[in-house]
Amino acid sequence: MHMNFSVRKLVLAAMFLSLCMVLPFLTGQVPEIGSMLLPMHLPVLIAGFVLGAPYGAIIGLIAPFLRFFIFGMPRLFPVGAAMAVEMCVYGFAAGFFYRMLPKKDVFVYVALVFSMIVGRIAWGASQYVFLMINGSALTMSAFLAGAFVNAWPGIILQLVLVPAVVIALKKAKLIKD
Repeated sequence: MHMNFSVRKLVLAAMFLSLCMVLPFLTGQVPEIGSMLLPMHLPVLIAGFVLGAPYGAIIGLIAPFLRFFIFGMPRLFPVGAAMAVEMCVYGFAAGFFYRMLPKKDVFVYVALVFSMIVGRIAWGASQYVFLMINGSALTMSAFLAGAFVNAWPGIILQLVLVPAVVIALKKAKLIKD
C-alpha cells in the first residue's frame, strides 16, 4: 500500500513526538541528567531535518507540554514553557537552514550548529521573560551555565548523533533534498 505523502509526514511526526516522550526515560527521570543530555532535543532536531521547518517547530512546541500532561515532567512553568520555545525554534531552524544550505554533508553540521545557537538564544530570551514574570532574574552567568556549561554533554551528543542520523537517512534516500 502506497502512503500519501502528507499522511507519511504525519506518521513520522507522531514517531518523533513519541521519541520525545520516551527518550527522557533513558536519563532515569533525574532532572539534572536530563538537563545535561537533553534527550527531547534529539528527535526535534532530526524532525526539522527530515520533515521540514513547520513540522519541526510544531513537534518542538508540543513535546514539553504533552510530556508534562502525560508524565508530569518537565515542570510546566518556567522550565517546560522555555523548553517549548527553545525546541520550537530548534525544529524550525533545523528544517529552515537545512533547506537553505547546499546539500553536502558538511552543511548538515552547519545547519545543526546554527539551529543550536538560535535555539539557545530563544531559550535564554524566554527564560528571561518567564523568570521576570515570576519576579526573578536571569543573569548572564545563569544563562551561560544553563545554555552551555551545564548542557555540554547534550551539545556533544547532538553534534555526534543528529548529523550521523541525518546523513544516514540521506544516504538511504529517506530524506529528499
